[in-house]
Amino acid sequence: MVTQGPLPRRRPRVLSPLREHLRDTFWFAPTAAMAGVLVVWLVAQELDAALVRSLQDDGDYDTLAELLRFADDAKTVVSAVGSAMMTFIGVVFSISLVAVQMASGQFTPRVVRLFVRSRITKATFAVFLATFVLTLLVLTSYDSNPDPRAATSVPLVQSVLTLVMVALSLLLFVMYVNATLRLMRVSHVIARIAAESFRVAALMPVPAHGGEAPGLGPVTAWIAHDGQGGVLRDVHIARLVRVARGHGVVLRLVPRIGDFLVPGTPVLAVHGGAAPPRRALRYALSVGVERTFHQDLAFGLRQLSDIGLRALSPAVNDPTTAVQALDRVVQILATLSRRPLDAAVHRDRRGALRLVQPVPGWAELVDLGFAEVRACATGSPQVTRRLMAGLDDLLLLVPPERRAPLLRHRELLRQAVERTAPTAAERVFALRPDRQGIG
Repeated sequence: MVTQGPLPRRRPRVLSPLREHLRDTFWFAPTAAMAGVLVVWLVAQELDAALVRSLQDDGDYDTLAELLRFADDAKTVVSAVGSAMMTFIGVVFSISLVAVQMASGQFTPRVVRLFVRSRITKATFAVFLATFVLTLLVLTSYDSNPDPRAATSVPLVQSVLTLVMVALSLLLFVMYVNATLRLMRVSHVIARIAAESFRVAALMPVPAHGGEAPGLGPVTAWIAHDGQGGVLRDVHIARLVRVARGHGVVLRLVPRIGDFLVPGTPVLAVHGGAAPPRRALRYALSVGVERTFHQDLAFGLRQLSDIGLRALSPAVNDPTTAVQALDRVVQILATLSRRPLDAAVHRDRRGALRLVQPVPGWAELVDLGFAEVRACATGSPQVTRRLMAGLDDLLLLVPPERRAPLLRHRELLRQAVERTAPTAAERVFALRPDRQGIG
C-alpha cells in the first residue's frame, strides 16, 4: 500500500483560528461581498459622472444623447435582473437546504459542515447578493432628465458592471450545481474528509514521545475554564506561546481538542512559575457547540467511522459505503503510522519549550477507526474481508511497538466472525483479506 509522503511542518499562523472560524460561518463572505460591491459602485458612479462632465465640456451632446438612449435600454435589463435575482436566490438555496438535509441523513450530521465551509457555495451566495444590491444601487443613478445638456449622470459603467456581475453569477451557478452534486456523492464526501485530515496532520508540529514533554517539572499553578461549557474547538497556539514566553513559564493544555469543557475544570497547567493573568489568555481557547477539523487530528476518523456505522445499520444496509470509509481510515492510519503522537510541543523563536498540547495516541486512533465498525461488521463478509486486509497492510507498515492494537482488533474480528458464521466455510470466506471487500 502506498502511503503519503513526509508531512511538512509549518509554523502556526497567528490568524489561523480566526480564519478557520470565519470559514465555519456563512455570513462573512456575503457581507464582505455586499460591502465590496458598494465601494465598486461608488467608483463606477464617479467614472460615469466624469464621463458626462467630459462630454459636456467638449460640447459633444450627440454622443451624450446616444449614451442616454443606451442607458434607457440598459435600465430595462437592470430592472429585470433586480426583480429576478432574489427569487432565483430563494429557489436555489431552498433546494440546497433540502439536499444538505438529505446528505446529513444519509451520511452523518457532521458532514453538513462541508457544505457550510464550501468556498464555491459561499462565493455563489455572495455574488448573487452582491448582484442584487448592485442593481438597486444602479437604478438610483438613472437621470430622469432626457436633455443631454442638463444630464448629471449616465450609468454607462454601472450598467456594464451589472451585466458582468450577471454573467459571473451564471458561471458560478453552474459551478455551484456541480460542486453540490459532488458533495452529495458519498465517495467525494469521504475524500474531502480524508483530505481535511491530511491537512490537519501536516500542520501539526513535531510532537514529543509520551504524554508529557521532558523537563516540565512540577505543576506550579492551574488555570480553570471560566467560560461557557462546550467543545474545545481549537487553541490560539501563537498567543499561548507568546504569553508563556512573556511570563517565563511552560503551559500544558489539559484537555484534548474535541473534549467537552465544563466550567470550572482545569484547562491549563502552569510549570515553572506563577499563572499568567486572565486577560493575557483571553481568546486563547475557542469553545463551541461542535468539533471542527482545525487542530483536531481525530475528527476525520470520527466522521469516517460514523459513515461506516450508518452504512452498516439495518435501515441502510450499504456495506460498499462502509468499505469506502475503511479505505480512507486505513490511508489516514498509514500516514500516521510512523509519526510520533501522544503530545505535541510548541517552542518560541529561541527554541525554548512553551506549550505542550495533548494529541490522540496511536492506540486511540486505531480504536477510533476500527472498533465500532468492527463490532457491526460481523454480518457483512465484504466489510470483514476489507477489515482483515486493512489490518494486514498496517501491520506491514507500523513499527513493532505499534503492532499490538492492530493485532488486538484482528483477533477480536476473528472471534466475532467465528461466533456469528454458522459454518467453517463461511468463516474462512469472511476472514479472507480482500482490499475490495468482495471484488
